[in-house]
Amino acid sequence: MFNLKEILSILLVSVIISFLMNPFGGRNVYLVLFLSLTISIFLNVLTKKVVAYFFDAKINVKIWETYQYGFKKSFHFTQPIPSGVIIPLIFKMFFFPINIFVWMASLVFDTEPEEYKAARRHGLYKFSSMAEEEIGYIAASGILMNLFLAVIGYLFGFPEFSRINVYYAFFNLIPISSLDGNKIFFGNLLLWSFLVALVFIGFFFSIFII
Repeated sequence: MFNLKEILSILLVSVIISFLMNPFGGRNVYLVLFLSLTISIFLNVLTKKVVAYFFDAKINVKIWETYQYGFKKSFHFTQPIPSGVIIPLIFKMFFFPINIFVWMASLVFDTEPEEYKAARRHGLYKFSSMAEEEIGYIAASGILMNLFLAVIGYLFGFPEFSRINVYYAFFNLIPISSLDGNKIFFGNLLLWSFLVALVFIGFFFSIFII
């Protein structure tokens, strides 16, 4: 279900973000953050892959890249910029005193319908793309998994694991570029609004209660 490139992308993002969350912490602290983040990202992606399967599709996860710097087609970079790596570093410069609050939206996914999708659902008619609503549901499933993990972390006494999942859901809900939040926003605005409300409730708990 996971190819080597996807695994390496998840591990790379986990290494970078874990370090930025506590750059001067000890080895044990870093290991806990790394494992917590890797589990959170892995289950987020796994959930989206399972939901995509039920939509007769598959997703490929990769590091978020930026190809354009403006709205015109001519405003593009010669080579794609790895935003999923650069933005967390820039974000950390502005929020340096706050250890765990690090930009975490570093992975995006492409959706590819299975060959039998259109034939099974529409007879002889075939389509080459997924509906925006379907893609939105796939992206939303990953957010819901992170919120579920946040609750599990809170109930079993792992506050840092709970916070990591709340923050990961928060950053991935931002509706920009090809992030999950953008897919959910244009796929189902009501669902996006509902998830935002849940994440802000999680924020309140993570800041004032956990």
